[in-house]
Amino acid sequence: MKFSVSSTDLLKAILTVQKAIPAKTTEAILEDYLFVLKGQTLEITASDMELTLKTELNVQNTEEEGSIAVPARQITDLLKELPDQPVTISTNQSANSFECAWTTGSSTLPFFNPEDYPVFQKPGETAVTIEFPAQTLSDGISSTVYASSDEENRPIMNSIFFDIKPDNTTLVASDLQKLICFTADDVKAPQEASFILNKRHANVLKAILGKEEGAVAITFDEKIAQIKFGATTMLSCLVVGKYPDYKTIIPKNNSNILKINRAQLLNTVKRIAVCSPKASNHIKFELTQGSLEVSAQDVGFEIAAHEKVECRYDGDDLVIGFKSTHVTEILSNLDCEEITLKFADKRRSVLILPSEGESEKVKVFGIVMPIMVR
Repeated sequence: MKFSVSSTDLLKAILTVQKAIPAKTTEAILEDYLFVLKGQTLEITASDMELTLKTELNVQNTEEEGSIAVPARQITDLLKELPDQPVTISTNQSANSFECAWTTGSSTLPFFNPEDYPVFQKPGETAVTIEFPAQTLSDGISSTVYASSDEENRPIMNSIFFDIKPDNTTLVASDLQKLICFTADDVKAPQEASFILNKRHANVLKAILGKEEGAVAITFDEKIAQIKFGATTMLSCLVVGKYPDYKTIIPKNNSNILKINRAQLLNTVKRIAVCSPKASNHIKFELTQGSLEVSAQDVGFEIAAHEKVECRYDGDDLVIGFKSTHVTEILSNLDCEEITLKFADKRRSVLILPSEGESEKVKVFGIVMPIMVR
């Protein structure tokens, strides 16, 4: 194998797939990138067996096709230290090594048998394909992933649920204390389908999408999702199981309506939460006609805070408690100026959504469970 390529282009391609290299593994081959050279195209693969990333880039001056497994840490660290310039990579089969040569020097590193690299399963014949605008998919993951559970022993809740319908697709995440739904009307499918994407895989996908434009094709069956965009392909082992029926917990008849500036409420909650109990982060909303007061008290440390906020509230007088971190997470991740909160009573879940006219093609809302406060 021999080819030449820009050091910057090669590093960019490597960093695209780097997130699939496992931090710890008993399979030494997974600590390597797989380089496959075909004609003028170099394919680079990294995997931890649950997540696989592949990308392609064009190279020059190819003399011999082939494949090698390259030590990931060493080649990445080397390229990071090189200024942008042409590099030539050539293998020495008898020594099981390859040379990376640049303008003023070179480095020799070992390579390993590419046949030891695992073969990755792809979606089968029953697979369904949908297309997301790249920005919509990135926004959907950003808007929901923070609401998923951090408990890795509950993989279904440590994930994002993709609920695909003929007229739209909804991304759902929940930790059972809060729930976020992001519905994209521009993502449709010929039939109903669904899959559950691991939270870590979703974060990796969001990171490598970046400011990608164009379409992202997602092909999936019961176990595997193949996600393709530009020159990059991601293979993800899906979470197997049945996601809870999230629609049954969406409140339908919350008749007490609060409309308020999102940033104003967010900043108020952050200030008041300073005096909330550190173990529980409890805060209290006291609602009366046209008025909201947010308060918190930590009896143990003899601290307290309260603040009245300008708002429009139409409903019954109500005192309701929340975990402040749940409220701030939802408010921080809504991209709108004014929000609407719909309450039923102090025991039932609260609906949080952008006020009318704040969203068009994309609809996002949150649900937060209240807590009992004194």
